[in-house]
Amino acid sequence: MNSHNEAASHYDAAEQNFTTGDILWAVGIWSVILTLSPVIVFYMLMVA
Repeated sequence: MNSHNEAASHYDAAEQNFTTGDILWAVGIWSVILTLSPVIVFYMLMVA
């Protein structure tokens, strides 16, 4: 019973770490997109 509880706790920790990493990855991608989108729009307006 104890080994099962330890496995569950490790599994929960792994799930939480994966969720945190996924959130940080998504925030990083969105920050890059939001930072570059005005530059891309400005470049398109200048080219047009």
